[in-house]
Amino acid sequence: MLGLEIIVVLGAILLGARMGGIGIGFAGGLGVLVLTLGLGMTPGSIPIDVILIIMAVIAAVAAMQTAGGLDYMVTVAEKILRKNPKQITYLAPTVTYFMTLLAGTGHTAYSTLPVIAEVAKEQGIRPSRPLGVAVVASQIAITASPISAAVVFMSGIIEPLGVGYIELLAICIPTTFAATMITAFVSNYLGKDLVDDEVYQDRLAKGLVKTRGKKNVEIKAGAKLSVAIFILTIFSVVTYATLISKKVAIIVDPSLPRNAAIMVFMLTCAAAITFFTKIDTAKIINSSTFQSGMSACICVLGVAWLGTTFVEAHLVEIKGFAGELLGKYPWMLSVTLFFASMLLYSQGATTKALLPAAFSLGVDPVTAIASFAAVSALFVLPTYPTLLAAVEMDDTGSTRIGKYVFNHPFMIPGVLCISLSVFFGFILAGIVI
Repeated sequence: MLGLEIIVVLGAILLGARMGGIGIGFAGGLGVLVLTLGLGMTPGSIPIDVILIIMAVIAAVAAMQTAGGLDYMVTVAEKILRKNPKQITYLAPTVTYFMTLLAGTGHTAYSTLPVIAEVAKEQGIRPSRPLGVAVVASQIAITASPISAAVVFMSGIIEPLGVGYIELLAICIPTTFAATMITAFVSNYLGKDLVDDEVYQDRLAKGLVKTRGKKNVEIKAGAKLSVAIFILTIFSVVTYATLISKKVAIIVDPSLPRNAAIMVFMLTCAAAITFFTKIDTAKIINSSTFQSGMSACICVLGVAWLGTTFVEAHLVEIKGFAGELLGKYPWMLSVTLFFASMLLYSQGATTKALLPAAFSLGVDPVTAIASFAAVSALFVLPTYPTLLAAVEMDDTGSTRIGKYVFNHPFMIPGVLCISLSVFFGFILAGIVI
């Protein structure tokens, strides 16, 4: 029976990967249906908090986008990139990292990818170098964002073990960013230079390579205000979480728990942006950020529910096998999270599906936090939206999927960045905790 259950789980995930986008959430639901009604398993826990936090954050980000805030942020990012174009391989991941860190979603990277590709082309730099590490940076920054569902859920399950929200951020932000910058350095040497790339030269000869030049975007009147409101909200979330933490305990026995506070603060942020910038709420629903964010909610619902259904049903067996293995080789947790996120396509879903089980096996907080960055292996299968967008936006052909599927320009930067983050995580977490 176990073998059949595994086939159902993997089959659902592979079907979802084939359908792409929101389809992985649909397939996850199908998998739960087969496991429960077909094979008699008990449905696992639904990641309600994760989904609700994503919805609240996306509502605020979508309101900011509708008010022109994302366009303003992209304009600022373009100025940074064009001011030091020779350093594009370092600046590109820095921009996508901090945009994701602030917004709590990697979907903000979409707007900057065309700029990164254009600036690289103008400087004769192989676009796959900055694009590859920029996409990876936008994914790994989720594990360092104060408002991402993955970080919020992770902080909730480690707090009973004596590790607070602020301590988690104090470990994850410097380790993931340092890993990103080292990866950027290595990326400068990946792939042939454009002048030596046969694909680029062929496309250039056929007139398929064009330069856009600097694009003038009209910034809406309320754009700057919307960004200011959003950043103030993030600051408020972090401040409130600090005040109610057990170690600071300035607010004792708060009436509003941290997870609920994040939802309330983000919805209030959306309300403030809507009111003060006078935007039409109907346009918020139609924004690209809102649509992609709601798609992410369905994906998390389906795949995380599928994962918890299987894991909770076999927790005893998993404890027996994995407990001994992780006791001898703690770093194996990061490997497990890496391959799980590769299939689950969501940092939040992977965190929800596997880390509670890891703690039940006796994994210590240092190992869990150090391994946390490994839930960001969404780049392995070349079907993730930001990865595909980077491929589409690079008309030089340097950012291409190889004939062996896995030999694409995101693989080496991604594996290296996660490996370094885990390595640094073990060091810093051992000091902080």
